[in-house]
Amino acid sequence: MRIELTRTAEGVLLPVQAQPGARRDGITGEHDGRLKVACTQAPEKGKANKALIKVIAGALQLKRSQIQLHSGETASKKMFLITDIAAADLEQRIAAVLDAGRE
Repeated sequence: MRIELTRTAEGVLLPVQAQPGARRDGITGEHDGRLKVACTQAPEKGKANKALIKVIAGALQLKRSQIQLHSGETASKKMFLITDIAAADLEQRIAAVLDAGRE
């Protein structure tokens, strides 16, 4: 796996390459060490960020309350803080989603 997870005192930082305004929601792969996440929501007034959290939560079997935007509010390169999960567990979930996408 090539997603660069960073452990912090608060949780695990997950780098994301956001694709707002996509045809459908979902995790579409990996790009430059970041998890590529697409959402149909347009990038306006934080709506896409909320949609990205929903997509990540659904794909990685997390509660939305475990995910918060850490940085990159208006950028396509974002950093999400994931709490209450071990980094190794998160890595396994990401790997499973990426593997399923390749089939």
